[in-house]
Amino acid sequence: MSSNATERFTHHVTSAGPARGMRFTGLRRVGGTPDKDVPLVVAIHGGGYTSSYFDVPGYSLLDRAAGLDVPIIAVDRPGHGGSSPAAAGESLYLANAAALDHLISELWESTGIGCAGVFLIGHSIGVHVAMGIAARKPQWPLLGLALSGCLLRHADGFTEVWAAHPETFLDVPVEQKAELMFGPAWTHRSDMPQTSYFANVPVRTAELVEGAKWVEVFGDLAPEISVPVQLRHGQLDRLWAGGQDQIAEFAAGLTSSPYVDVEVVPAAGHAIDYHRVGAAFQTQQLAFALNCSIRGLDDI
Repeated sequence: MSSNATERFTHHVTSAGPARGMRFTGLRRVGGTPDKDVPLVVAIHGGGYTSSYFDVPGYSLLDRAAGLDVPIIAVDRPGHGGSSPAAAGESLYLANAAALDHLISELWESTGIGCAGVFLIGHSIGVHVAMGIAARKPQWPLLGLALSGCLLRHADGFTEVWAAHPETFLDVPVEQKAELMFGPAWTHRSDMPQTSYFANVPVRTAELVEGAKWVEVFGDLAPEISVPVQLRHGQLDRLWAGGQDQIAEFAAGLTSSPYVDVEVVPAAGHAIDYHRVGAAFQTQQLAFALNCSIRGLDDI
């Protein structure tokens, strides 16, 4: 069902809604005949990356999905890659969510019909956006969420440093960024973190600063999410404080979800995909997506 090669795409939103007139870019592996036991996966990257986060050679979620014959689209969030910026609003996260909800409605019509539905994978800030989409109760069929690299409160000091940065974008040196994204050297192969450097882009400072308010936004969004949720958190993630307590608080907030699957990923930092455990992690995400697809079948 999935094509053999990753394809770069551009999509112009033409229907009425919050993203009308916006251009979106990204990467996709789709093709063949859709089937009702397979999801259309849409992957949403975090800050300081584009859709290329999900297609680093040797660590590609797109490759892994194609190996399971699962169609997948990794979209550049608004203002990233070649995608238009979202309309200005009180929350960049929620503006991203509104725009991507609209985009996905058109991608579903053009690519997804015949599949079981859409499954969202969100990493880091992509978690904020994916949850924002789910809380909007989209018109297209949402099957579930796989979330990683996001809890509720950042570790001490990060928010203050980001708020003090005067520029629109924060361009972190690759070595410094790697210290935040990765666990110790033994947790990843020798080609990392260098292999991932091409996927780095400057991060929008306002997105980082908005993270200080995330716990309040989460409190509004989480009870509105009524689909299964998988949460994975790297044991060695340096960006988030609180560990197990925050994980439990996050899961407890998903009061309307019929099923919440939570696990700490050992030997992994913030960018779990790029660690030795990355293959197992991505396989778990895709297995969860496939299981959510089966839940929607009337006759098994």
